[in-house]
Amino acid sequence: MIATERRKTVFLVDDDLTNLTVGISALEECYDVLTLSSGELLIKMLEKSVPDLILLDVEMPGMNGYETIRHIKRNPATAAIPVIFLTAKSDGGSELEGLSLGAVDYIVKPFSAALLLKRIEIHLLLEAQTRELMAQKAELVRFNNNLQDMVNAKIKTVVELQDTLLMAMAELVECRDDVTGRHIERARNYLAVLIDAMQRQGLFAAEVSAWNVKLVLQSAQLHDVGKIAVKDGILNKLGKLSGEEFLEIKKHAAFGGALIEKIIKNTNERAFLEYAKIFALTHHERWDGSGYPNGLKGEEIPLLGRLMAVADVYDALRSARPYKDAYSHEEAVKVILEGRGTHFDPRLVDLFIGVSDEFAKIADTLSEPTCELGSVAAL
Repeated sequence: MIATERRKTVFLVDDDLTNLTVGISALEECYDVLTLSSGELLIKMLEKSVPDLILLDVEMPGMNGYETIRHIKRNPATAAIPVIFLTAKSDGGSELEGLSLGAVDYIVKPFSAALLLKRIEIHLLLEAQTRELMAQKAELVRFNNNLQDMVNAKIKTVVELQDTLLMAMAELVECRDDVTGRHIERARNYLAVLIDAMQRQGLFAAEVSAWNVKLVLQSAQLHDVGKIAVKDGILNKLGKLSGEEFLEIKKHAAFGGALIEKIIKNTNERAFLEYAKIFALTHHERWDGSGYPNGLKGEEIPLLGRLMAVADVYDALRSARPYKDAYSHEEAVKVILEGRGTHFDPRLVDLFIGVSDEFAKIADTLSEPTCELGSVAAL
C-alpha cells in the first residue's frame, strides 16, 4: 500500500468572522484549517497541537498579533513555525516591525486567494528544505573523520541544499514581483561572465582572488531580497511608479542589507551571507555618489556592488515592463556606455563592452515566463 502525503495544517487566527470564513474558503481544498478568534486561544491551542504554518491577524482585541508572535518565538516548541501576518495595515513601518519579530511574510487584506495559496506553498517548501538542511548538517557532525568519502558526499549534499534554499528565497521575492520574470537567474549569469572576464584579464586581481566565486554567485540570488518588505501594490503596479512609490521601493536595498545582517548574527554559516549583504545593500549605489541607500561614491562602493549594478541595469533595460518596451541589446549597451564614470565604474564598463555579446546570449536564452516556481517546486 502506497502511503499518501500528510495534508499540512494551517492555523488561521482572526477576530473577524468574515475574514475567517473567507480564509477557510481559500484554504480548505489544500490544507487542514483550524480557525481561532484570538491570540490567547492560539497560545492555548499550541500547547496541544503544532501546525505547519500560522496565518495571524495583527489588529485583534486583547493580545494583538505582535504580542502573539513574541509568545510563539519565545517558546522553543513553537519558535520554528512559519508565521504570516494578515493585516489591513499597509504602511512600511508595520511590515518591518512584523518581519523583525520573526514573521516570514506580510500580506495585506483583502488578499487574493491564489496569492495566499502560493505564498503559503513557498514558505512551507522553505521550511521543509530548512529542516532537511539542518538534519544533514547534524548528521555531518556525527561522521567519523576517517570516513572521508562519506564526509565529502554529505558536504556536497549540504551545499546543494544550501543553494536550493537560496533559490527558494530568491524565487519567493521574484514571485512577489510579477513583472521581473527570470531576472535573478539572468543577473547571476551576467555576474559570472563579468567575474570570469576579470579573472582572465587580471582586473582587480588581488580582491577577486580572495573570493569564493561559487559562494559569490550563490549569494547574488539574494540581491533583491529586501523587496519582501515592499507592498504588493507597488511591486505589481501596472504602470510607472509615482515619486512616493519609488521612494518606498528604494527602501528595499537598506532593508535587504539589514535582514541579511540579522541572519548573519544568528548563524555560523557566514561566508555567502556576507557576500549577499554586500549585493543587497550596494547594487543601487552609483559611481558618482548619486545612488542609494547610502550615496557611496567611487571605490567606496564594494566591487561586488559595482558589478551587480552593471548586470542589474542591463537586465532592466532588456526587459519589458508595463510602462516601457524592452530595449534592444545595442540600445542597452549604449545606455551602459553613457553611464561610464557616472552610474558605473569606468573599468567595469570597459570590461562589459568586451563581453557584451555573452550578455546578449543570456538575455535571449532566458526568457521571462510567468512565475510558477518551476525550478523549486520540482525538487
